[in-house]
Amino acid sequence: MPYNLSNFSMPVKLLFTGYLLAVAMGYGMALVQILFTHGMADGKAGLSLEDIVYSYYGNRSGSVLESKMNGSMKANAPDAERFQIVQWVRDGASKKEYEATIKPIVEQRCVACHNADAGGAIPDFTKFEEIAKRAESDQGATFASLTRVSHIHLFGISFIFMFVGIIFAFSTGVPLKPKCAAIVMPYIFLLLDITSWWLTKLNPHFALLVVIGGAGLGMAFVFMWIVSLYEMWVLPRKVGMDRRHSLHRS
Repeated sequence: MPYNLSNFSMPVKLLFTGYLLAVAMGYGMALVQILFTHGMADGKAGLSLEDIVYSYYGNRSGSVLESKMNGSMKANAPDAERFQIVQWVRDGASKKEYEATIKPIVEQRCVACHNADAGGAIPDFTKFEEIAKRAESDQGATFASLTRVSHIHLFGISFIFMFVGIIFAFSTGVPLKPKCAAIVMPYIFLLLDITSWWLTKLNPHFALLVVIGGAGLGMAFVFMWIVSLYEMWVLPRKVGMDRRHSLHRS
């Protein structure tokens, strides 16, 4: 008898189900993380095309520091202190004014996270030079950060969909051609998603491709996830009940 999701042994079903549930939770946490980072780029709650443009292309009419003060970092300082920082940026971000009025705010509100021990992409705000860089025109994501995030996503998401695809491949309720399309589509949308980041960095009109790539990944994941769990746990019970009804009638 060929192996399929409905007739796998209980240990295998539990293994597959545990993986699918854990990955689904990770996917949900990733969406929440996107809302907390990119979703506040324009200073408003929720993810919009403007958020995507500001995140990758930048807000060329303002600075990174200003967009952060009105966006994802808005909750970390009172309105009056945020206004002081924004006004300092707009007035030219002079070192003299920084030492006089802005430095105490930064030390109280920012350096707990933005320090030399933070590492990664978090700037060290104990140094004036690091703050001055962020007070310049907002050019969006840097090519270095795009390279780092792109290779992490390509490796990580490819592995996730490889295992989800392996589990889904044992389904029997989906015809061959749609099944093959569902297995391949995540990789197509992943490549579109990553490519669209770089294109949006160069031209903001490509921001819609970021939405399409992300939405395609999500739909492919949800489809394979639901079908796999259905055939492991619901379908065997349904078939068993149908057989019992049939025997009862005979």
